[in-house]
Amino acid sequence: MDEYLNRIELACSRFRDDSEIRLIENARGIPVEVSSTLARLLRTALDGARITEGAVDPTIGAAMIALGYDRDFALIEGREVPIRTSFVSNPLWSSVRLDGQTVTVPAGVQLDLGATAKALAADDCALAVSAKLNCGVLVCLGGDIATAGPSPDGGWTVLVQDGDDAPASNVVLPPGVAVATSSTRKRRWSQNGRNVHHIIDPHSGRSADGTWQTVTVAANSCVSANLASTACVVRGFAGAQELEIEGLPARLVGSSGEIRLLNGWPSDREIVSAREGL
Repeated sequence: MDEYLNRIELACSRFRDDSEIRLIENARGIPVEVSSTLARLLRTALDGARITEGAVDPTIGAAMIALGYDRDFALIEGREVPIRTSFVSNPLWSSVRLDGQTVTVPAGVQLDLGATAKALAADDCALAVSAKLNCGVLVCLGGDIATAGPSPDGGWTVLVQDGDDAPASNVVLPPGVAVATSSTRKRRWSQNGRNVHHIIDPHSGRSADGTWQTVTVAANSCVSANLASTACVVRGFAGAQELEIEGLPARLVGSSGEIRLLNGWPSDREIVSAREGL
């Protein structure tokens, strides 16, 4: 699993000069042959952009840099960060071309696969470990949770809480259910005296508004759960309406700490049953 996660980082880390997405950026619009790992990561991200109608866009890298998220988060957390560059507020995911393992990204467009890469890695790791060891597995990568194989008696018990001072909920996941949380409480810093965070509204190039502090979604894959939770944060109140329509169990924490439960998300220590969704 460590070897696989290292391949993921080498493929898509924005903070490594030797990563493949940095090589694509430096190609300035020239087609680049990439690894099968990056091709799959990028295909997943582009599919996610299409499914969410651009609410989750893998071409927000320039916007992230403009907001100051241009280095490892430990170096900027809680600090005042200057504006690094300008950003043109046009959704650009449809301008990316992926033909097999050949990627073409227009000059000036920078990729950020953070909304899907970690979730896909969690799904892959859970399936791989379960198949190799012939047992039930729960994998958690930075809050992205995937399960595979049989669960323990009574299911997988998971604490949903975004920090010690945030509302908490214990839920039980049946086999094959994944959970992802998107949060505006963490990965925050200051820019020109204004608090910003890492979840970007692709249409404005700015941090998404503060309608929801956190959104947690259960689905049949961690990728689906993360796409749904991130899209909800970006869309605000409209995002909650979309989740209701999609039928995915979700737990939303509003700007004042109020909790909204959707589509059968339990109040505490009950089973979350994910439905087919994104």
